[in-house]
Amino acid sequence: MINNEVSDGLAGILRTAIVELVRRDGPDLSARQLGVFLTCYLETEAQTVRGLAAKLGVSKPAITRALDRLSEFDLVRRKTDPLDRRSVLVQRTATGMAFLRELRTILRDAAAAMRITAEPSQARHRTGTEGVRATH
Repeated sequence: MINNEVSDGLAGILRTAIVELVRRDGPDLSARQLGVFLTCYLETEAQTVRGLAAKLGVSKPAITRALDRLSEFDLVRRKTDPLDRRSVLVQRTATGMAFLRELRTILRDAAAAMRITAEPSQARHRTGTEGVRATH
């Protein structure tokens, strides 16, 4: 089980990464769009609108809207499934792969800046989250 100190450190990394994504010159994605993007790029099997909706626990229209936005930035491409013409496959793009590499770098840099260690007390001290406590 992850304790509050580690959770605070992870939240700090997430905050730093999101701030960096917002500041840089590139697509500004919502949490849902980023969730769809990461599912498409980090899972090995082909993704469909129906499958993404089930995995993320949202409606198919919500996935369609997220894919519309990701397509605008050329981060994904849709293709009709040749085996089932009712189904739409989500394909990766070169632009999307470049964005994933950039996102990995941002996360790696954020983690390095936070200097998260395996020792929770050090993680809390180094992240500056001493006064923050989760209420779960």
